[in-house]
Amino acid sequence: MRILLALLLALSGAAVGEASESGAARLLFTGDILLARQVAREIAARGRLSPWSGLRDTFRGADLVFGNFEGTIGSPDTCDAPKELCFAVDPQLVPLLRDAGFTALGIANNHSGDLGDVGRTATREALQAAGLGAIGSAESPAFFKVRGRTLALISLNLVPGRDGRIDRVPSWQVAQKLRLARALGDWVIVSVHWGKELADWVVPEQEAAATWLVARGADLIIGAHPHVVQPPACVDGKPVFYSLGNHVFDQKYPQTKRGLIADCEIKGDRLICSGLPTRTPDGSAYPALAAAQDQPPVSLVHCPVKAGAPLRVAGLAISPWIRDGEIASDRLVLEGRAEASRWRTPPRALLSAEAGRLVADQPPLLFTLERHASPIDGEDSPRPYVYEVTSHGLVAKWRGSALAWPLLDAVLIADDAGQSYLCALHRGDSFIMLDTATPSSTRTQVYAWNGFGFTGVSDGALAARCAGRFDRGG
Repeated sequence: MRILLALLLALSGAAVGEASESGAARLLFTGDILLARQVAREIAARGRLSPWSGLRDTFRGADLVFGNFEGTIGSPDTCDAPKELCFAVDPQLVPLLRDAGFTALGIANNHSGDLGDVGRTATREALQAAGLGAIGSAESPAFFKVRGRTLALISLNLVPGRDGRIDRVPSWQVAQKLRLARALGDWVIVSVHWGKELADWVVPEQEAAATWLVARGADLIIGAHPHVVQPPACVDGKPVFYSLGNHVFDQKYPQTKRGLIADCEIKGDRLICSGLPTRTPDGSAYPALAAAQDQPPVSLVHCPVKAGAPLRVAGLAISPWIRDGEIASDRLVLEGRAEASRWRTPPRALLSAEAGRLVADQPPLLFTLERHASPIDGEDSPRPYVYEVTSHGLVAKWRGSALAWPLLDAVLIADDAGQSYLCALHRGDSFIMLDTATPSSTRTQVYAWNGFGFTGVSDGALAARCAGRFDRGG
């Protein structure tokens, strides 16, 4: 195997292991974490000594520590595959993650479904009960507040596991997650399970996916699954760690004993990333920081990322309301802030949020997609909302009533004069003859705001622009 060029990204400016400057925020991201098989046996043999005992000082100096949790909480006896191929984790080991300093774990990978839906639920609940954020595709985007700045966290899995469940890139579903993350987060961080196992080079599918993710709002990509480190890169101005390799794992090949911790720092309005190489001794799964002479450093200081512009409507900045150090997903409380006013909304199941001038020569309105169950048939689906933004809060102008057909997604598009229209992606069935069994059938439609609802628009140029928004997955 080739020499891993950038096995290792070193600090750009600060000494390894030192805490961030006052006012700066330090974010650490690790590779694959396995707490089953030989790792669980080693923990037991060592009297439950933490695999992170040698990294405790490094983790304690960070504001966010995030890793890829490779496995499922539960008993291996419930797995329908050989036990060594089923990463079933004893729930009693979960506190080790919390004690090590982890803030959140990504739970979107090809072993998240080893114990089926029951295991997925048990994993999420066990991590949350331990005070850890559990972020899978269903929980994405989640939002984390660190020193007054908002991070949007998305976890994706592109590798089929036992239950075959994956995210697709490109897809409108992932584009929708990125759109909300971009609208409400200062930085958008995507953890993605992808690539080819034991390949220390980046495959074309990873490059294509990274380019698509960055084009739709990703500021930082953290990759996992190959189990070896792949050289990171600056893709269209955004740092991409294609694979951090193993962090705590029981594989024995020499390259699988080397890992990388993505070490990112927020200074002012810039996110700058570098890396901390790790080395795991033969016969063990307990990592330690590698000596600089053993794994020469390469820096990504040339790839800083500026914070995204906040969502602003009527002079107010709109963002999720979260206490510093906390993570929020699913139902979000929105906060509007201006010099002389501040308000918060009740929690809502938000799917997207954007501003647009829906009426010419009038102030922009806030358009959102929110998930609600219909009081008529109970169907849980996206509903469009339109709000006027005032100094006292949101005033609903349109409350989630249906459009012409069942809705999947919707974005605002503008004509040459700057007026916004609703571009909707609909299912192919109708409210008269519902057919949720064939979701691949879709159609697009443009709507204009009429002051109290939406009216279909027949305009060839707008229709083509709308269809084009979803041609490559949104």
